[in-house]
Amino acid sequence: MKQNELNDAFFSRLETMSLNLRSSLAGYFGGKHLVKTYGQTVEFSDYREYQLGDDIRRIDWNLYSRFEKYFLKLFTDERQMQVQIFLDCSGSMGKDSPQKASYCVAATAALGFLAVQNMDKLNMYFMHGTRANDPFGTIVGKNSFFRAIGTLEEIKFDGETDLYSCITSCANVSENNGLTVIISDFCTESDWKKAVDYLCYKKRQVLLLQVLTPEELEPAYEGRVHLMDSESLDVEDPRNMKLRITRGMLEAYQAALSDFREDMRNFCTRREAGYISVSTDTAIERVLFGELLKAGIMS
Repeated sequence: MKQNELNDAFFSRLETMSLNLRSSLAGYFGGKHLVKTYGQTVEFSDYREYQLGDDIRRIDWNLYSRFEKYFLKLFTDERQMQVQIFLDCSGSMGKDSPQKASYCVAATAALGFLAVQNMDKLNMYFMHGTRANDPFGTIVGKNSFFRAIGTLEEIKFDGETDLYSCITSCANVSENNGLTVIISDFCTESDWKKAVDYLCYKKRQVLLLQVLTPEELEPAYEGRVHLMDSESLDVEDPRNMKLRITRGMLEAYQAALSDFREDMRNFCTRREAGYISVSTDTAIERVLFGELLKAGIMS
């Protein structure tokens, strides 16, 4: 998906959707997410008997005239959540694949838009090395959002990324107040599982969005090739190698990739985290309106 496709038509198709939390939310007041606790909105929810210390202004005097008992009106509570998107900006995410880079940028922008249009707070972190950069700070409202995404095309994808260090060193990962999305191919030596465990410890709802290219899913190499690691800066790196690709090697690769994705799915299921694996030849809208809806992340 090209960067210039992040236009009004693209975002208008997302207007009717919103991000959804499966668990309770101890977020900020003033949002649109209904929670199980009672609050100060105008939408009536239930009654309960008056208890010493309750606000007498909430007593329903019509019920008192009928039953000669004091009952309080209870109203729904709505909260604002904090949406955090961590984008892996390592070399494998776009150094040699502009299509993959632009696809991840589009996914980041789409999820960010769903957050701000639902009155949520948004942070977009770009992970390089062991640091997660937050160039825009906390974004609230569409005006701030559109100013921010105008610079997304300047993101550079190179080097290696330590997902665990980037996420755990982020000072703004607060507890039980929203959704954290990690966008990566997860083809890394860093311990991404520990990063997910850290977010679960923080009581964040977690979604892993794995983005792979058609070539990564079904490589078409044959014969003698020189494989270069896109995240390596050293030509003598042992990860760079010359091979003669055989049919057996391709079958072994497919089996290893299938096992890896299944392991990710099982790990996320045990942590009650969301996991979606997509190919860059899948339309962003299909991912949003299909996979995220099935995962319960959108409503």
